[in-house]
Amino acid sequence: MSWKGTTLATLVAVSLVMPGRGSAADPTSEGQAAADRWDQVYNSGDLDSLGKLYAPDAVVIPKGAPVSGAESIQKFFAGLKSKGFDDHKVKVQAAQMRGDVLVATGRWQMSGPGGEGGAKKTFEGNWVNVLQKEGTGWRSVLHTWN
Repeated sequence: MSWKGTTLATLVAVSLVMPGRGSAADPTSEGQAAADRWDQVYNSGDLDSLGKLYAPDAVVIPKGAPVSGAESIQKFFAGLKSKGFDDHKVKVQAAQMRGDVLVATGRWQMSGPGGEGGAKKTFEGNWVNVLQKEGTGWRSVLHTWN
């Protein structure tokens, strides 16, 4: 595992066991607001802004090889968008806030090319996003789905 992978794994593990600081915000609502922002930016095609939703050293783990860094992540999602994957939606089912770290889990779905004749197909699965507080917003540090 690379030092980035080790660092992210440690961040996630620590965030799950360390006591949380008191917060007036509901973690699930915070997670859904961040997911809604991501969905809106991706679906609008504003991929420059999408890259800014990730920390500079963030990691996205799709099927296949992980993608590291905000610029590479932006290019990864631009590739999906150019292939016709759209209408992304996330429903956050649970979230935990630990200090400046938010771990959100839920379900995702999106439409994309489904085969012959250009028919669209709905893809869906489980989703996890680990976000870190930056100012008044959140930036993803680890994003994965299946």
